[in-house]
Amino acid sequence: MNVIVSNKYQSLLATLDIDIIKSINGEFEVEDLVNQFTNFYYNKMILDITALQNYQDIATLQNLSVSMDVSNIIILLDDSEVVNSPKFLSSLISMGIYNFTRNIDAVKFLINNPNTYKDVAQYHQLNAAETEDSGGGDYDKLGLRVIGIKNVTNHAGSTTLTYLLKKQLARKYNVMAVEVDEHDFIYFNDKTLRTTSSLDLPAFIATNSDVEVILVDLNDRGSISACTEVIYLIEPGLIKLNKLIRKDKRTFEKLKDKKIVLNRSILNGRDVKDFEYESKSKVFFNMPYLDDKLDHHKEIEEFLINLGFARFDENSGEEQKNSKLFNIFKS
Repeated sequence: MNVIVSNKYQSLLATLDIDIIKSINGEFEVEDLVNQFTNFYYNKMILDITALQNYQDIATLQNLSVSMDVSNIIILLDDSEVVNSPKFLSSLISMGIYNFTRNIDAVKFLINNPNTYKDVAQYHQLNAAETEDSGGGDYDKLGLRVIGIKNVTNHAGSTTLTYLLKKQLARKYNVMAVEVDEHDFIYFNDKTLRTTSSLDLPAFIATNSDVEVILVDLNDRGSISACTEVIYLIEPGLIKLNKLIRKDKRTFEKLKDKKIVLNRSILNGRDVKDFEYESKSKVFFNMPYLDDKLDHHKEIEEFLINLGFARFDENSGEEQKNSKLFNIFKS
């Protein structure tokens, strides 16, 4: 029989088809769990990480590893950047915490098939602190550019832009594109596009480090820690900008010195200058609406040149070779 300690993911954990002897919900200190379960027999504890007070402080997990038998605990991670960072995951492994996942389906599997160190060794970074500070670890030393494309305003177009960048980059560079924690790439009918999870992204990059460029579609929530550089997308519509500012008034302060791209933008040059003045930020590129059915866009090429991809130049435009308008049906 198993126990569930839940908080944010209470309803999700309630869908698990497993034997439950006890279930508690709320936020708890480690000492609370120790007092409740020290003399309580159970097979596995499924722990929603958000049920731990101060769970983003690695010291809280260290206290858990010292106070309880973590081999009997399966931790369901949340989607925060801190928890999914290589440094945090590596620290869990250093404490002997091997059974962690963001996938609810994997929880049931781990009950009967607990991880060993071998299963999680790919996340263990003995020099984790150095990797976190350097932004992408040793990838840049290998000549590999790992470029994350992240939405700042909701659904700002990271998936389509990643796809368009990959198509055009592939003309001059050895490039891969991968989306994180989503499955939207399938709608482009391009078998070279890949999908992975936040947890598996570092391993995916390491496995494919022989290419020149990896484009990472981070969507709205993906962690930037595995990337050597990040492009931040803002769709400059009035409603989306107002929602963004109401959610966090310090958004543009946090984006200072970052690569801000206005995506699906109808702003002209004067409008962009007004945007920069009001937001106290610098726009790296103003990307208009693009037809994703086309193979080549001069705007994408100009953007890539600005990013330093020197094999492109202003005279390398190519005619469209798509004979089909929508290319929906594949032979």
